[in-house]
Amino acid sequence: MPHTRSLLRVARRLTSDGDAAEDLVQETMLAAWRGFHQFRSGTNERAWLFRILINAVHARGRKLRATPAMMPIGEHDFPSGSRAAAIPKAVEIAQALEALPLEQKEVLLLGVVEGFTSREIAGILSIPIGTVMSRMSRGRQALRHVLPEAPKEGRVQKSNAIGSSVRSGSIGKEA
Repeated sequence: MPHTRSLLRVARRLTSDGDAAEDLVQETMLAAWRGFHQFRSGTNERAWLFRILINAVHARGRKLRATPAMMPIGEHDFPSGSRAAAIPKAVEIAQALEALPLEQKEVLLLGVVEGFTSREIAGILSIPIGTVMSRMSRGRQALRHVLPEAPKEGRVQKSNAIGSSVRSGSIGKEA
């Protein structure tokens, strides 16, 4: 099926849960199939699918906020001092991305990782282009603040550690 790898990559980053991400992609493809009659021929099918995915992510978030959070408590749930120092860079990047607000994480993943333009992101998220650029800027600033080796000036390129690590799937995997 077209674009499922990209959809899954973004869903994993937005949910931090592989199983939930797979469920979201399945929901997205099912919703696209059911709503195919609404797709306008000649428009960007990839952006249309990502719009459906983002809607599914937000719906999932609303459901999760309505239920109380369960947290396991155990010794293995807390990183030890020596182990925390050995966390690979990719994990640090994943943690920095995870710490961002959902709005900033969405625009960074769609723009830096998936390569959508600001105008396309604005269409996918149904927000003004200025809001996209503002969220992108604030998200990049937050990452620069948390990640000392991130570029201090200029634009974040797709080939940097964030984009390449997310695209390659190395974010979230421990060495």
